[in-house]
Amino acid sequence: MTAAVTTEHREHYLALVGHGDEAAAVDYALGLAECGVSPRDLVLDLIGPTQRRIGDLWARDEWSVAQEHAATHVSEQVVAALAARHRPRPDRGVVVVACVDGEWHALPARLFAEVIRWDGWDVRFLGASVPGPHLVSYLHRHGPDVVAVSCSVPTRLTSAHRVIQAVQDVGVPVLAGGGGFGPGARWGTKLGADRVAADGRAALEVLRSWPLRAVAEVSPLRDSFVSDDEHVLVVKRGAQLVAVAMDRLADRFPAVHGYTAAQREATEYDLGQIVEFLCAGLFVDDVELFRAFVSWLCVVLASRRVPPETVDLVLDVYHDELFDFPRARAHLVAGRRQVPAGRQVAA
Repeated sequence: MTAAVTTEHREHYLALVGHGDEAAAVDYALGLAECGVSPRDLVLDLIGPTQRRIGDLWARDEWSVAQEHAATHVSEQVVAALAARHRPRPDRGVVVVACVDGEWHALPARLFAEVIRWDGWDVRFLGASVPGPHLVSYLHRHGPDVVAVSCSVPTRLTSAHRVIQAVQDVGVPVLAGGGGFGPGARWGTKLGADRVAADGRAALEVLRSWPLRAVAEVSPLRDSFVSDDEHVLVVKRGAQLVAVAMDRLADRFPAVHGYTAAQREATEYDLGQIVEFLCAGLFVDDVELFRAFVSWLCVVLASRRVPPETVDLVLDVYHDELFDFPRARAHLVAGRRQVPAGRQVAA
């Protein structure tokens, strides 16, 4: 009888990775496997949820970046240990798993790769940030049945779209998954992926039921995605937007004038992130993308004692500066409504 992962298991595992205790975490996971928990369930119900919890802890400033990185490294070693211990002979098709160009969050894709490997697939895991031309070259040489494209951050959706098109042009179908494709991986569908999966279990079901050899059975959305140039033009205005926002922040908060070079660089990075997520929302024409980002950003900044007024001010500046971009202004209005106690901009 197969054992299940419990809340107590997850809490104990979180404590181990939080202390960076690699040996203990590996032993704990292997011990659970010996007690009847399947490797698949350890990945989907223990390691995956723990990684999401770690992200929340960082966002709320309860964990540092260093602690988050250390914990992620431990989980990578746990996955490697489970993979070395459980090596089934593949009896299904060949699946290439790759992160889109510029996507450095490789662990979610690695978790998926091992889950489908344990389901009998012959998996070729290419890792983080695979440039499109290199991926296409690999496909020409190895001819897989499907390419699973991973995207964890919505700001990489333009890269994801290019990769999806390039892979399909080779005649290989695409399965899109990862948090960057949005709730239910809906932006993967919009960008023309042949199939999408919201999580690892859904991906297993998709692969099991998909007639991979029938490449002619393509997504009805393939080649139908159309985006205007507004997101491109806003990207080009990015540096100008950040500069104006920095000036306005300094006017409102005189302490900004005394920032160190590191503080100024960090602030400019945050301002640039707002522009990038705005452009991602424009690219897929979904205001929810930017709205969700602003909600998350407010949580992150509040935990670091940054007043929400700063976010409201920056969104107001961008709204004024982008007076000739109606869709961008609509996204900014929606974003401002997510700021606690933020004043509203007329639509």
